Parts: sequence; C-alpha cells; structure tokens
Amino acid sequence: MDEPAAVVPAYLELGLAIGRHIEGLVDAYYGPPEIAKRCWAKPISPPAGLVADARHLLAAIDAGAPLDPRDHSAGGEHGSAHGSAESAGSPRRRWIRTQVVGLLTTARRLAGEEIEYADEVELCYGVPPRPIEWDEVAQAHRRLDEVLPGSGPVGDRFIEWREAHAVAPDKLLVAVSSLTDDLRERTRRMFGLPDGETVDFELVTDKPWAGFNTYLGGLRSRVDINIDLPVLSLSLANLVAHEAYPGHHTEHSRKEVGLVRRRKWLEESIFLVGTPQCLIAEGLADLALRVAMGPHHHPEVAAHLRPLAIRYDTEVAAQVADANIVLQSARATAAWRLHAQGADPEDVLSEFARWTLVPRERAVKLVEFLTHPTWRAYMTCYVEGYELCRRFVGDDPSRFSRLLSEQLLPADLVV
Repeated sequence: MDEPAAVVPAYLELGLAIGRHIEGLVDAYYGPPEIAKRCWAKPISPPAGLVADARHLLAAIDAGAPLDPRDHSAGGEHGSAHGSAESAGSPRRRWIRTQVVGLLTTARRLAGEEIEYADEVELCYGVPPRPIEWDEVAQAHRRLDEVLPGSGPVGDRFIEWREAHAVAPDKLLVAVSSLTDDLRERTRRMFGLPDGETVDFELVTDKPWAGFNTYLGGLRSRVDINIDLPVLSLSLANLVAHEAYPGHHTEHSRKEVGLVRRRKWLEESIFLVGTPQCLIAEGLADLALRVAMGPHHHPEVAAHLRPLAIRYDTEVAAQVADANIVLQSARATAAWRLHAQGADPEDVLSEFARWTLVPRERAVKLVEFLTHPTWRAYMTCYVEGYELCRRFVGDDPSRFSRLLSEQLLPADLVV
C-alpha cells in the first residue's frame, strides 16, 4: 500500500480485501461502488500483504494523514464536502484506528500467526473476555428450581418448559409481523426513524446462528430467521427487537442518514466482523427489547401471540428472566474453554448443555457457532457488549439514542 491520500478510502479497501478471504467478515457494505469495483478487480491479496497494509494504514493514521480526500483548494485536513477539521486525537480518528487494529488482528491470524485468545478478543473487540464461574451458573439453577412448574431435576423441567413454547413455522412470520409493527412504532416515537426505512423477514436453514440482519443500504434490511431448530415464542420479541427495532436495522439506518449521508463519514458504510463496531452493535441490540418495552414486557408480548394460539407463559417467563441472563453469559465460558484452554469440543458441548440447561441439539448449534472461523471470538460481543451497554444506558433512553447515532467505542461506555 502506498501512502494513502486519505485514510477512509484505504480503510474501506482494507476491509473489503480481508473480506475476500473470510466469508461473512464484511457484514454490510454500501459505500462508494468504485472502491468495491477496484478491490474486486485486483488479485486476492496474500495474508502477509494484508498484514503489511494494515500496519501501514495504522502508521498513516498515527502520522496525521487526512481522514477524507483533501480539498486541494484549501489547506488543512478536512473532507471535501464539509471541511470539518479532524485533529490527530479526534474521536473519529480514534474510532477508525481501533477498527484497523481489529482488521490487523484478523489479518495476522489469517497469515498464520498464533495469537492468544484473550489477546485476540481484546484487540478485535476492545474488551477482554470474561468467562463466568460455574458456581454463578449453579446459583441461577437454584433460582430456576424455585419458580419452574413441576418436579424433578431442574434441567429437565427447564427444557420441557422452554421447548413447549415452540412456534409452528407457518405461524412464525405472522407473529413476527405483529411484533414488528408494535416495536417499529415504539422505536419511531422514542428515537425517530428515517423516512423510507424497511425490513423484510425470511425463514432460512443451515446456518450457525438463530437470526441475522443483512443491511442492504438505502435504509433496507433483510432479517433471516433460522428454523433449523424450533423457534420459541419466548425469544420472538427479542429477535425482532435485536435484529430490527430498535436494534440492528435502526442503528444502521440512523447512521446511514446521520453519519454517512449528512456528515460524509464513509467509514460507517462498511460493517466489519472482528472490530469494536460489532460489540457496540450487539450490546445495544440485546438491550433493545428492554429499552423499547421495559423490563415487564411479557404481558404485552403475549398479547401479540394469543390471537395466533401461540403459547407464552407470562408469569414464569418473568420469573426466570434474570436467571436466564446468567445462563446466556455462560456462552463466553464455552468459548473460553474451546479457544483459551483447548478443550475438546465434545466436552464443551456436554458442559454447555448441562450448565445452561439446553437440549443437546441446541448445544450443538452453539458449539458450531463458536468453532466457525468467522465467529469464534464473536461471543464476547453479546456477553460483554450487553453489560457495557446496559450500564451505560441505565434508565436514560437518550443514552440509547447515542448508541444508535454516534461513533462510540467500548471505552466510551465505561461510566
């Protein structure tokens, strides 16, 4: 890479170039088509070359290279559209730099360099991984034992209760549509939505995840819902909030209008796995339902599902909610066991099923996700991202609006 005329176009090219090696690394791109066309016209860069390019770009950022293409008719570092100065220590420059550090880490691994798992997570996502102790999970088991119906082992009762909330595939999209209409209107009132935004939901199979938002640009998203395993009514509202309103789609569309179109910050026109951008996005998305409907949302969710004869046990769902958050946090421990301790995947599968009280087929899906080359370190985005965003927002919706609209880093959320 030659000395970049501007940092942002070089950053977009670097992300696209690494994405040619790793399927799914580029989660979304709606930036300048000429940059994508130029990248795809080149031979695929060898990993060692990508490492060198990332290091060169970091050096340019630190040396004060202009972020945006220069307007040669005037001095100073600024974008040709707005002329806003970007100091060497500006938050925007710092944000781009941390993104490039994540890309460099991915390129180093791609080139065969051994990186400790804890270092990989912190370099990519801006926080260290935090596996929880099984004793903490055991306390959650005791809380569940007190509130679940029936008798017998708590694991059997929890699995039976949860799986009894499976939704017939032919009812899924109707239920999702009802919840979407409600959450979209709440999001519009609380935070505002750009005119013309839209989300389409589709059912898919053979994926390592439960749901996925693909942002298409132009204020459009496609949300895929994986039906490899039965989708539970208990997770439907969270799925819609997480992927669409006021989660991923809302963040993408608001930033497209506010940052890309108005401020010409084109670095926001690419969304890259393996960067702190993802941790903020997943954290706010996991918090989205609580922000939009409040902590006592279960009766309102049930009201959408009742006309469709879809079961939703509101009383027990409310009682198990806090304990279930602990069980979900144990996903980070499963990732730690696999990648930091080198545990056998079959052992981790059995441990995860036992401690988080899920059927074996759901544990298999989780381990499939954690061993996927694109997603191996990604679980931290959910576990740590949620906690950071929850503490940052507190009871102040205006702080959630900041997450939807501003360039923030994990360090910015420490309050």
